Amino acid sequence: MTINLKLTDAPTSDELAAIGDGLAAFNAADAGPSDRLPLAITLTDEVGAFLGGLSGYTAWGWLYIQWLFIAEPLRGQGWAPRLLEAAEAEARARGCHAAHIDTFSPVALKTYQRAGYKTFGELPDFPKGRTRTFLQKQL
Repeated sequence: MTINLKLTDAPTSDELAAIGDGLAAFNAADAGPSDRLPLAITLTDEVGAFLGGLSGYTAWGWLYIQWLFIAEPLRGQGWAPRLLEAAEAEARARGCHAAHIDTFSPVALKTYQRAGYKTFGELPDFPKGRTRTFLQKQL
């Protein structure tokens, strides 16, 4: 059998799906079913224009918040904590016991800490001059 190694900066959706599906199958066999379920919350104005949101997923009893974005006009008005609270409430309804998130933004870090998230790891210079901080919270 000949094995080919291909490096690309433009993987196809089928290639990415094959990697994800393969890992998911391995993890399910190794650690049990993840019960992974996407989670998204969006903020829109009266005409439906996007103003921010949160996305992530729940799996193995944890909420992972992958992205949280608030458009500039809404920043500083308490929307990030409201999104976090809504995601955490849904995660608890799904049976989750904890949540995790990461950031390299000092402003976001303070927001997450005020919401009860505690640091459990850091990557200095990710990106250069910043620290990527990993946080968790018991639900």
